[in-house]
Amino acid sequence: MSKKTLIIGAGGVGNVVAFKCAMNTNSFGDITLASRTISKCEKIALNIKEKIGISINTASINADIVDDLVELINKLEADIVINVALPYQDLTIMDACIKTKVDYLDTANYEHPDSAKFEYKEQWARDDKFKESNIMGLLGSGFDPGVTNLFCAYAQKHYFDEIHTIDILDCNDGDHGYPFATNFNPEINLREVSANGRYWENGKWIETKPMEIKKVWDYPEVGERDSYLLYHEEMESLIKHIKGLKRIRFFMTFGESYLTHLKCLENVGMLGIKEVEHNGCKIVPMQFLATLLPDPASLGERTKGKTNIGIVAKGIKNGKEKSIYIYQVSDHEKCYDEVMSQGVSYTTGVPAMIGAKLILDGIWSGKGVFNIEQLDPDPFMKELNSQGLAWQVRELES
Repeated sequence: MSKKTLIIGAGGVGNVVAFKCAMNTNSFGDITLASRTISKCEKIALNIKEKIGISINTASINADIVDDLVELINKLEADIVINVALPYQDLTIMDACIKTKVDYLDTANYEHPDSAKFEYKEQWARDDKFKESNIMGLLGSGFDPGVTNLFCAYAQKHYFDEIHTIDILDCNDGDHGYPFATNFNPEINLREVSANGRYWENGKWIETKPMEIKKVWDYPEVGERDSYLLYHEEMESLIKHIKGLKRIRFFMTFGESYLTHLKCLENVGMLGIKEVEHNGCKIVPMQFLATLLPDPASLGERTKGKTNIGIVAKGIKNGKEKSIYIYQVSDHEKCYDEVMSQGVSYTTGVPAMIGAKLILDGIWSGKGVFNIEQLDPDPFMKELNSQGLAWQVRELES
């Protein structure tokens, strides 16, 4: 019997997921793309039909309402729900999957709309309910989190007896031509980069000021770039699942122009997430700013350059110190040629498709809520090479 796949979210990542699922119809079967704005789904469906000759279905859904989600999932008789909506909606979609007994997958952990904080606590708390419903919930099947987690798991499985330190290194060297824009949802992006940094060392979290710690890293096919320490969600699960770990940090590249714009916006209050009154109306400054910025989904056709995301792991193998660098390079223009999205959306959307494919194909299975590094990395790493995200491994001097 043909599988039935429901994708929720029609932004840049949703576009990539829909394209790549349509390119793998043997696994995904009957595909429906749903969003609050059905016109976005219809545009993506039309592009897929015209570009690769595959038809997908569309639907309208308010992912904030569990009952509406349950109704749609039951109507479609979905076998899996791929959540690439906003992180604010993770819990409602998970609860709908529990009620309908359907497998669940997302790319980013839950973030409360009224607090600039993201964490796995409330998603992990649903583990028992997922087990009771006899279904699987796969968290963080994007790139970071996602592929970076599996780079760590792959390193642990094949290269180390113990990993002592991990640095996750995220470089987007793309140029879209705008003075200032974000490569994914502006609210999520700006909350992330303006928050205090954090890293984990010797069993505790250490907090830093935003952009306080900088290192220069030479990214293959890109070059040396300034990289700043941020807190990023995959660290929260990796400290539980990588044995022997003593320190983990996350770094992301930013250019001077981006940082200058960010500081100016912060200084005048445009990054605020609490309501303010303006001419008798209540507005949230960051939401208003998001309406002024270019839609990230529109950046694809004008973005040039490359991304390079990877991990540097150091540890012990057979009693000797060892260091490796696992990374993946994507070209924005090649991504757009394939699926009409830029590289940041591509590198998130392809892993979401791969995670769902491994579940539907029965290669990954389990009952309960899982972070992606808890599963066997080998089939996923193999799929990366065949689905457009070929990766490299370099041994470094210890």
